[in-house]
Amino acid sequence: MVMGSNSVSNAFFFPVLLLLLSFGVSSAQLSSNYYASTCPTALSVIRNVVKNAVVKEHRMGASLLRLHFHDCFVNACSLSLSLSLSLSLSQIKFACIYKANIMNTDTKLESGCDASVLLDDTSSFTGEKTAGPNKDSLRGFDVIDTIKTQLESVCPGVVSCADILAVTARDSVVLLGGPTWAVQLGRRDSTTASLSTANSDLPHPFMDLSDLISTFSNKGLTAKEMAALSGSHTIGQAGCTTFRARIYNDTSIDSLFATSLKTNCPITGGDANLSSLDITTPLLFDNAYFKNLATNKGLLHSDQQLFSGGSTDSLVTTYTTNPAAFFSDFASAIVKMGNLGALTGNSGQIRTSCRKIN
Repeated sequence: MVMGSNSVSNAFFFPVLLLLLSFGVSSAQLSSNYYASTCPTALSVIRNVVKNAVVKEHRMGASLLRLHFHDCFVNACSLSLSLSLSLSLSQIKFACIYKANIMNTDTKLESGCDASVLLDDTSSFTGEKTAGPNKDSLRGFDVIDTIKTQLESVCPGVVSCADILAVTARDSVVLLGGPTWAVQLGRRDSTTASLSTANSDLPHPFMDLSDLISTFSNKGLTAKEMAALSGSHTIGQAGCTTFRARIYNDTSIDSLFATSLKTNCPITGGDANLSSLDITTPLLFDNAYFKNLATNKGLLHSDQQLFSGGSTDSLVTTYTTNPAAFFSDFASAIVKMGNLGALTGNSGQIRTSCRKIN
């Protein structure tokens, strides 16, 4: 029997995948002490700039965390849910390499947490800053510029913009009372970006639970990791356009909560008006976000979907009563997200300016 080309590819893919993975993938790996000898002051430089920025404006902590998320979620290699959930990080990376180079798909390896979100538009290039989920809402670029300038003065051409984003996210969470984690380092910066992928791959505030689960699983993240990462909405603010439909149309919302928001977010006008994602402790990274969901006080439709009679209700309940579990799961999930699709070795470059390629 003659098999189709796709069948041949799949039949060849899995045995080769399993065989080679048994010996491990020979590629550059990330490490928490990557700059120990090449730029030993890197982490302290980043920490000091972030601290000054967050003390000056507490909201900046949420903005820097969001930058890291919006960077990592664009162009990360997509695999089927069943395959992505059964593989380790190194195996996922190999699978992406296989898809791109052997199966001749359009999978991109210059992707994921690669600082593509920081690239400015030019006359011949359109970056990701003007994508729908990013336009007029991403902030903190000046903080990243300050960090990069200081690092270039002490360790020129060493610390990547992608690593700066990963560390600033961790430091911001810690400064606002959240968990800490060992940031894996050694990422390199992309030389391109994708406006279309930023528009299509980033989750949006109008998604239902099934869409959220699918969007995160496409990046190799489980529903549990999606719920934990959504807990980042315990800090930060959102514009009226992202929650107007919820407070006027949704039924799964506390009526007094909805009424309290309508003054700042009328049916027409006030599109740029902001409200806190967490009405209880908006300046603290804690588990109040999940407590809000349990009482139908999630600001965004997508937030409340985590506690709407679906498969993630039990996770919300757990995080409501066990903040340590939330902190632990969040830390593990953001490390995993930060590793997916990272450029290492000779891929990409170390940008001198985070806003443009060298």
